[in-house]
Amino acid sequence: MPKISRPRSPVPGRDARAAGGEEGRRSGQRFDRIDGLRGAALIWMAAFHFCFDLSNWRLLDANFYTDPLWTLQRTCILSTFLLCAGAGQAVATAQGQSWARFWRRWAQIVACALLVSAGSWVMFPRSYISFGVLHGMAAMLILARLSAPLKGWLWPLGAVAVALPLGVSHPWFDTRATNWIGLVTHKPITEDFVPILPWLGVMWWGMAATQWLMAKRPHWLVSGPDSGDNPHRVWRGLVSRGQWSLTFYMVHQPLMLGLLSAAMWIGGRPVPR
Repeated sequence: MPKISRPRSPVPGRDARAAGGEEGRRSGQRFDRIDGLRGAALIWMAAFHFCFDLSNWRLLDANFYTDPLWTLQRTCILSTFLLCAGAGQAVATAQGQSWARFWRRWAQIVACALLVSAGSWVMFPRSYISFGVLHGMAAMLILARLSAPLKGWLWPLGAVAVALPLGVSHPWFDTRATNWIGLVTHKPITEDFVPILPWLGVMWWGMAATQWLMAKRPHWLVSGPDSGDNPHRVWRGLVSRGQWSLTFYMVHQPLMLGLLSAAMWIGGRPVPR
């Protein structure tokens, strides 16, 4: 993922609020607390996936499909990513991001989604990923971009999107061709499933919250010496990870699996097939 320049420091005090609300929307300013939150979610995701790999290779006794310890973590990690994705779209549309630039980034996500499907088919042919987090994000980003002008209406729309699958379902939505909508009667057998509903609602909430913050409290989205926070190097590391989120997402699993395979080979243990 192309690296974006570091955020410009806001003007201290009351002027920072005005600068963040007006100049920040017109300029390419980065709100690094969004990046930092995304970076923290990436680290959490990597730890989660490492435990999954240990379980899949029978090195850890854990049930990632039914145990609330793991299913709740997955929900929290995914929710954080989608909130950040909605926040990113709020910033991009406020700063006048062109459709051409949007489609370039979107194409990267789609290409990576196809790679994930291909890789998961090799590893899990019976439960490969046909509509996982990247597939869902690609579809939802288009809807988020189109709905950005709705602003405050995104809150109730998000609530409807989150609640709809709880009360509406039909067998017609249970096939691979239609389950991406989300109104399924049962979760499909797949290693990752992120349908439009209910998850679009979470992205809409992230967009609505960030639009409000940019208008009312833009300084809450920025850290740095001029904002009085003096970020620690750990925080700067999280921000950097958050700015390279797609690259990190695509690289972390092959890297962990490779290191785990090497460790098992060195230890004289057979690598599961």
